[in-house]
Amino acid sequence: MSTRRRRVLVVDDSETLRRLVTLSLRFLEGCEVVEASNAYEALRLLKEQPFDLAIVDIYMPEISGLQLLGIIKSDPNLRSIPVIILTTARGEEDRRRGMELGADRYLTKPFKPRVLVEVVKELLESKGRGEEEKEGSDG
Repeated sequence: MSTRRRRVLVVDDSETLRRLVTLSLRFLEGCEVVEASNAYEALRLLKEQPFDLAIVDIYMPEISGLQLLGIIKSDPNLRSIPVIILTTARGEEDRRRGMELGADRYLTKPFKPRVLVEVVKELLESKGRGEEEKEGSDG
């Protein structure tokens, strides 16, 4: 059984928010965190290296977080990555759209770091169980 650190991609145009999320996940959950300041950078990283989970803001320049979510969930190589939307968008329409596009959770800012860490932990454990079941059915 591998004990590798889980890799999380944090995508937000706010450096302050990326730092807060990164520090929370590193120190409270021991995750390896990679930051992207926009969707283009995120897509490049997602194609270059494996991630266990992504945390995405909705409001970003050029390509929104919802558009990025749609790209991730429509790509056969990326769609299994759980995605958390972490945003200031509190409207029901944004939440509905995010969930329709395949977001695994929708959290609003401001947020409590411990709550975010618990959601990340829950999704990573759920993903890990799914991978174990998949491996078990291969042979």
